Amino acid sequence: MRGTAALGLVLALFMGQPVAVGAQGSSLRSAGERARASWFRHDAGGLVASAPRVLVQLPGADPSAPVEREQAAALLREFMAESQEVQTAVRAAREVSPGRGYVELVRDYRVRGTDTVRRQSVLLGYRKEGDRWVLTELRITRE
Repeated sequence: MRGTAALGLVLALFMGQPVAVGAQGSSLRSAGERARASWFRHDAGGLVASAPRVLVQLPGADPSAPVEREQAAALLREFMAESQEVQTAVRAAREVSPGRGYVELVRDYRVRGTDTVRRQSVLLGYRKEGDRWVLTELRITRE
């Protein structure tokens, strides 16, 4: 998903606009819960396990083309290394068009060695393949 279509879906998610959730909404929620658990454990490999390629956009970095699963996991491991999770929750899981969905995680974390709790949103884009949701995009934003 690229350009204005992706931006429109992200805006719809953040603005809380009604989005149709089909029968697969619960399985998208399950995919989101698995992603939440992987994120909380800093299991970058588990987080991207379903993704042959994933677009990863980290704070302060320019967006890139989708990268292979191993490279995505390495980028995320490096990003997660300096933080300690306090809480990670699924804020939303929505099918935004047939076969496309987004999950929003909210993470409260501390930078190692500090006491200040910070908050970020992790937006996960999924595509339906058969009976499973496959991660295609991961974007991290500040709250």
